[in-house]
Amino acid sequence: MRIAVGGIHTECSTYSRVLMTAEDFRVLRGDELLRSDYFSFLSADGVVHLPLLHARAVPGGPVSRPTYDVFKAEFLERLEAALPIDGLYLAMHGAIKVDGMDDTEGDWISAARAIIGPDCPIAISYDLHGNVSQRVIDNIDIFAAYRTAPHIDTRETMVRAWSMLVEALQTGRRLGVAWAPVPVLLPGERTSTEDEPAAGLYRSLPEVDRRPGILDANLMVGYVWADEPRVTACAVVTGSDKAAASKAAEEIASSYWDARENFRFGPVTGALDAMLDIAERAASRPVILADSGDNPTGGGVGDRADVLKALLARGWRDALVAGIADRPATEACFAAGEGARLPLRIGGSLDPSGEVVEVTAEVVRLDDPGPALERQAVIRVDHMLIVLSARRRPYHCLKDFSRLGLDPTAVRLLVVKSGYLSPELAPIANPNLMALTDGAVNQDIENLSSERRRRPIFPFDREFDFVPEARVSARWN
Repeated sequence: MRIAVGGIHTECSTYSRVLMTAEDFRVLRGDELLRSDYFSFLSADGVVHLPLLHARAVPGGPVSRPTYDVFKAEFLERLEAALPIDGLYLAMHGAIKVDGMDDTEGDWISAARAIIGPDCPIAISYDLHGNVSQRVIDNIDIFAAYRTAPHIDTRETMVRAWSMLVEALQTGRRLGVAWAPVPVLLPGERTSTEDEPAAGLYRSLPEVDRRPGILDANLMVGYVWADEPRVTACAVVTGSDKAAASKAAEEIASSYWDARENFRFGPVTGALDAMLDIAERAASRPVILADSGDNPTGGGVGDRADVLKALLARGWRDALVAGIADRPATEACFAAGEGARLPLRIGGSLDPSGEVVEVTAEVVRLDDPGPALERQAVIRVDHMLIVLSARRRPYHCLKDFSRLGLDPTAVRLLVVKSGYLSPELAPIANPNLMALTDGAVNQDIENLSSERRRRPIFPFDREFDFVPEARVSARWN
């Protein structure tokens, strides 16, 4: 059997003014894809895997159309060269927005379908914050999505999708997909699977998987910071029995709708000043403060200095701010060298509308792994340490700090650009605070501009009725 593998994976806030380009993506091509840790599970007796192209980026603003067109053209060229194939596995996200285009995943998947023809099954894996469309559903045979947020089951989800494809090809069993949209659109920070009611809803999905005719049941929260017609929550079920899959999709959709009023933020949450007041009174450490509106893993720009400005105004001592994306400031630190003192303008380097601070800084440490975009600088301003990066990136793993000689547990206050904390930072937070800050992923979703979403949809609208109605893939019909 010959299975081709590829895809495109990122998440795009339409409220960001900063377009993503090719330099924002990590691209795996050909054998490099098979050698990567990301796809290291691709091994099965009798299966030859044909690596195409996989482009993946930290979430951000919309992808520029030329960037997308180049990736898509190369992917399709490689796909055509790989023919004939027995199956196609695509590792996707589901919330890509290409500048000037709606339903990017639908465009990518339907283009692949046009090349491989109607008889070749397509399996896809998605982030649970992806947005599904009928166009996507009509072109696929197998669907699996993350069941955790924070996401700790990425690899497991990819294996689920791929394994269903391998089994279907080995047995000759035909599979299909049913889905049921739910007019609810909430941020991941209110729907973390570590908190109720989401925890209970996701715990029930493996039970649905065990029903006759069902292989894989999914609840999609969707991506709220995309003002597009397709955005919605939904249930998606892969199965061998249309009636069973449709019934399960409607049940999952109904359970999410019934719980819509019960979702809350997990950590202590509030305005920035209120969270800093709590941090100042805390006797424990480290207090971890999440700068939620500028979270790059949610689509934020990552260059705002709002929290730093507030800390400077308070004369804060013993804080670590990790980090702020600012290539000009990072390059200025490298030009000055370790130990130098220099004036810096920090913030607003990518989106000029963001907060900016002007400081005198001491360069504490420089990290130069090679490419200029990967450079980082640790600076000291007054009694605080600040991490600057040449590119947009999160600081959510302990190795991000150890690489720079920093110990996040040793400071009184750690500031990270995040929503819910990563699995590595959450256990050390003492306490965990989330500031409702400005930015491209502002948590004040009820007041987001909403010009293109289909209405009504909760919580933008509240007074309307809903009864779930499953739809099946055109391929199943």
